[in-house]
Amino acid sequence: MGGLLGGSTSTPALTAALQADAGKYTWAAAAIGSNTASGYQLASGEPIMAIGGFNGSDPAPTLAEFQAMVAAGQIHYFIGGGEGGRFGGDSGTSSQITSWVTSTYTPTTIGGTTVYDLTATA
Repeated sequence: MGGLLGGSTSTPALTAALQADAGKYTWAAAAIGSNTASGYQLASGEPIMAIGGFNGSDPAPTLAEFQAMVAAGQIHYFIGGGEGGRFGGDSGTSSQITSWVTSTYTPTTIGGTTVYDLTATA
């Protein structure tokens, strides 16, 4: 369980992965909601995209915008879990992005957290 307001807590292994080659990317990772993204950003010192804003329910970025950023190599990882299912709803943008990532990329576990390498061949 995370800290204040359900924020995430990174592990040393995940923090190291987020920091590795972070300079090559606009975003070291993306996660649903700022509560989820915040702990990873604070631990790693690297930019983590908060999909859907504070609680994952804002329609930003859109699925098409997210796919374009992934295609351009701007985002290294997608961190699984987060708040999209609770707040974004089944038809929300964050749920669409999560569904696309999980059906397109292979999950791996780093330090007990499920991540998807968005730079891997889909």
